[in-house]
Amino acid sequence: MNPVFEDLSLDLSNTSLPRYIAVEGCIGVGKTTLARNIANLFNYDMLLEQPEENPFLERFYKDPKSTALPTQLFFLFQRANQLQSLRQSDMFEPVRIADFLIEKDQLFARVTLDDDELNIYRQVYEKLIIDAPRPDLVIYLQAPLDVLSDRIRQRGISSEQYISTDYLKALNDAYTEFFHYYDGAPLLIVNAKDLNLAQNREHFKQLVEYILTIKSGRHYYNPTPML
Repeated sequence: MNPVFEDLSLDLSNTSLPRYIAVEGCIGVGKTTLARNIANLFNYDMLLEQPEENPFLERFYKDPKSTALPTQLFFLFQRANQLQSLRQSDMFEPVRIADFLIEKDQLFARVTLDDDELNIYRQVYEKLIIDAPRPDLVIYLQAPLDVLSDRIRQRGISSEQYISTDYLKALNDAYTEFFHYYDGAPLLIVNAKDLNLAQNREHFKQLVEYILTIKSGRHYYNPTPML
């Protein structure tokens, strides 16, 4: 087991865990890492994005305009199918955590598509997302552009090395705007600039302890830098 999960000594006696958590944030911020860590800690089922299955993605990063629409539609269908399976599953299945929020799909579309493509995309979106389940908690991980760029470079996924700084900035700005107005579920906004949620046990433990206090509303987690 990853040392992050050992001996956290969490008091769960008076805590009701959210049944469905969505973790969100820009490329490279660590949303899938956090989702996996929480899933391992609480034995949650995971609902993860699968970018490696998108046959258009690498071409999109190399030349965004040529394949923006098929790239976006592939992700839309993928996410809609995953959420439909979640809604249809037995109510007594284990609680789940996802590393995406379906509403953010339109965020990517507005950044990548021209007006005609966006019109087609929206027509498809409106037909697919009617029954998307509502999370009990949304966790938005936030980090500045230089941190995102460094993490993308360090994790070394070949297709992501083609991501331009301009695209990453536009996406990060769009996330900031989206969650400034988001009120679809209880929301925790996390300053992830100085957090190592993959390897640092104390970083992870302190964040989880804060997550367990949230019942409703909008919250901010802005830790002081830790070693």
